[in-house]
Amino acid sequence: MRLPINLLSLTLSILPSAFAIYSDEAYSVDYHHELLGLPLPHTTFFHRPRKDEKATLLYTLSDLGVLGAVNPGLGTVVWRQLLAGVVGNETGFLRPVQGENTVVSAIGSRVDAWDAMGGKEKWGNIFEGNVKDLEVMETAAGAEETKDVLALFEHEGKSILRRLKGESGNVAWEFEDGTGDVPLQVSTNVRSIFIVSLHGAWGGYNLKITALDPVTGKRTNEYILSTKADVHSAEDVLLVGANSAAPIIAWTDKALKNLKVNLLGKAGDLQSLPLKESDGPIVNVALHAPNLVQSQPHFLVHTHSSVSNRADVYHIDLASSSIKKAYELPKLPGQGAISTSSQEANVYFTRHTADEVVIVSSASHAILGRFPLEFESDHGSLLDGVSEVVQRDANTYAVRSALVTSGQDWVLVRNGKAGWIRPEGLSGAVAAEWAEIPESETLAQTLEAEAHSNPLSAYIHRVNRHVSDLQYLPGYLQDLPRRFLSSILPGDIVSPKPGVLVRDTFGFNKLVIVATQRGRVYGIDAGNQGSIVWSASAFEQPAGKTWDVKGIWVEHSKGTTTIRGADGEYVMFNTTSGNKIEAMNPGSWPATTSTAVVDSPSGKWLLPIGVDGNPGEVPTTWAPKENLVVKGSNGEIKGLKFEAGKENAQPVVTWTFKPALGQRIINVVSRPAHDPVASIGRVLGDRTVLYKYLNPNIVLVTSVSDEHSTASLYVIDTVSGDILYSISHDGVDTTQPIASVLTENWFAYSLWADVLPTTETLPASKGYQIFVSEMYESDVANDRGPLGSAANSSSLEPSDIPNAGPALPFVATQSFLIPEAISHMSVTETRQGITTRQLICTIASNNAIIGIPRTLLDPRRPVGRDPTAAEMEEGVFRYQPYIEFDPKLVLTHKREVIGVKDVITNPAVLESTSLLFAYGIDIFGTRVAPSAAFDILGKGFNKLSLVGTVLALWAGVVVLAPMVKRKQINGRWTTS
Repeated sequence: MRLPINLLSLTLSILPSAFAIYSDEAYSVDYHHELLGLPLPHTTFFHRPRKDEKATLLYTLSDLGVLGAVNPGLGTVVWRQLLAGVVGNETGFLRPVQGENTVVSAIGSRVDAWDAMGGKEKWGNIFEGNVKDLEVMETAAGAEETKDVLALFEHEGKSILRRLKGESGNVAWEFEDGTGDVPLQVSTNVRSIFIVSLHGAWGGYNLKITALDPVTGKRTNEYILSTKADVHSAEDVLLVGANSAAPIIAWTDKALKNLKVNLLGKAGDLQSLPLKESDGPIVNVALHAPNLVQSQPHFLVHTHSSVSNRADVYHIDLASSSIKKAYELPKLPGQGAISTSSQEANVYFTRHTADEVVIVSSASHAILGRFPLEFESDHGSLLDGVSEVVQRDANTYAVRSALVTSGQDWVLVRNGKAGWIRPEGLSGAVAAEWAEIPESETLAQTLEAEAHSNPLSAYIHRVNRHVSDLQYLPGYLQDLPRRFLSSILPGDIVSPKPGVLVRDTFGFNKLVIVATQRGRVYGIDAGNQGSIVWSASAFEQPAGKTWDVKGIWVEHSKGTTTIRGADGEYVMFNTTSGNKIEAMNPGSWPATTSTAVVDSPSGKWLLPIGVDGNPGEVPTTWAPKENLVVKGSNGEIKGLKFEAGKENAQPVVTWTFKPALGQRIINVVSRPAHDPVASIGRVLGDRTVLYKYLNPNIVLVTSVSDEHSTASLYVIDTVSGDILYSISHDGVDTTQPIASVLTENWFAYSLWADVLPTTETLPASKGYQIFVSEMYESDVANDRGPLGSAANSSSLEPSDIPNAGPALPFVATQSFLIPEAISHMSVTETRQGITTRQLICTIASNNAIIGIPRTLLDPRRPVGRDPTAAEMEEGVFRYQPYIEFDPKLVLTHKREVIGVKDVITNPAVLESTSLLFAYGIDIFGTRVAPSAAFDILGKGFNKLSLVGTVLALWAGVVVLAPMVKRKQINGRWTTS
């Protein structure tokens, strides 16, 4: 009998779910926040990357120096370039080239032109000095030539304006002003170029306007505007219009009563516009004007009080150069946001309030569009941004705005409705720490409490506990179908509820507490694709200052997180909710240079270290038990020990280490806080043992000499201050990154230095190298060294022999060439330390994070020969001097993780797995298994097939059992 065709097709359609080949866990267990930084209002705009298409992209050059293009429909990054990594973290400038597929950026001493669609660099030049402003010159109507660029620089007290050719970036002409005035901005109209400078002494600047001929760059006019000491810095100048028909410069008086406006090129024509107060004195004034030559010469003055805001629109008469008030926008409560957009000659102002979005034309006060604002208040109020207004028909308008909120998010509002939200405030992370999801009372703690009580009390406690657990029975029964299906089908049938923090069996669900340079703290759920659980403001940072975080301490049992800053401030949050528990403002305590998590009779806590490495007195009950290593003000490092008194404990310097003359210490690393050792020795192929040197009180110190191009590394005992091992390298490029790490009985470091030839016929060369050293108690197998099998030892008195030196380890070292520089190193951590550790390296040039297996870095790999049978059994293979960064080693896969500052790891409950979290500009997290996932089933394991096999065997047993029994009975009745 044949099966029907329909039934056969249905059966075949089910088979792929059971027999398909599943992909690996890339892009599944890892997560990535691809960030740009907070967009700046003067470097953010909508622009058409293709002039023959209407679609636009959203461009920005953030406060972190990241240039990027964002799809305004989806909020995804189209392309981005890290500019601050080349020249520092200076304020940059970004301008669109209207009508062309080009955007131009300037930051530090660089000026670059980029393809607006793909992000490729068209040209780039480096000049002397720092850029102060950047503008694109508009050409005459209908001209087809590429538009030139104006770049204003300050170099050695001189103002330098360069006109750069649009097609190549070469200098067409250069104007230099050596008067010592501070260059501020450059502005243009069709006829002239204007340089605005701060003239005079600090404390009361006047404004100097220099007019230049656009063709020759020669000075044509110059005049000075008296500000009557109202301008004290560049921030006091509100606006210098650029590329408009009537560029203006404006500032306010000290009392914020009047706005002073000058049309550039009109010497002596200074007009005063009264500022109207509303609900109290004015606290802030902002100007908004178009930047296109064809746009109408209109501008808007936006004033804020502490509780409300209002706006006035002014028109400029080009014939008489007069400024008249056209109309005003009504006073509204709160801090609203206004943005400007242009479409040919039309100028539109978009006003965002707490309740609605309103579009008005600069020509009339009539409302062109009004939309109710549908936006979650959790992200804060709307502050500033840019808008794009589109006229659909004669009476219908649409608008989309990209705005920054007070919660440091970047949001797109389309006709009043929130489109996408980018957590750009998460960028610029400076510190992070893992946090366990706290539990109220674990079963183990409950059973321990019952074991230490009398039988009757324990029985009553257990009965009450079981009665209390009945409240969870309905939820448990409701969750049974999901648990059953997820146990037999691939993957999870139902994902955990978003925002719900629950511990999992494998230990993957953990929080990461992240502090950013803008004074904000985030709680990130590492087990839920890096979703943001909460965010809170710790301290408001003044303009131009970043939060210098010195340490984060998470108390898992209490569920609190403490963060300390450099100015003595500290703040305590609830780990799971982000609620602020306690805070101390900057300046309330002495300055902090570093912190250390110490163990004391009262428990662990975060100890602040003051100036010159002095932690100061602490209560005796809080005195650290172990020795501390601190850095002094003269570049030395010192060992501290606390001597307990009656009430307070005093820190006492036990030893001091200074590097060689002319060297400076750049890095001090110690073993991780969680660094378990599964085996005290290394078993060789012949069954002998090399015993590891496992001193928990050691640090690895790196010092360099810029003058002699040398680098030295020292392994120092933190108790006695003895140097256990040292090595020096010549020909080191100290400007290149030097990374190091110390764990278990080995350490590794990388640098750019001389490469010693492997044979006498080969010349010496230079390159990036990584060095790995293993420390053993002796170079002889089965030998415990000078300490023998002693159970205890002392760093201060290592031997019974008088004046005996320290027990020095035997160090096996090997070097390898690597193709790129390593900017940071760390190692994986597992629960028991059984899994082989993996070296985690950050490759800044490729924006990648790689994991190098420990077997590749084994210093015992035989050189110049194949390994013996015993060595092969040990797991070593022939030494190769070059380690290629194979794509299989890249943990970030195709993702580009930019600006990584640090990588922290944490063990999971599974011994095979270590959790990894990288932070900086971007946020990246993943799970790694250095020795493969030997204690968990992978996604490719076919659970359904296993269940089907068991069911088939059960069915076979059920069917065959009666047949076998019948045969046995019949066999007994059969006569032989």
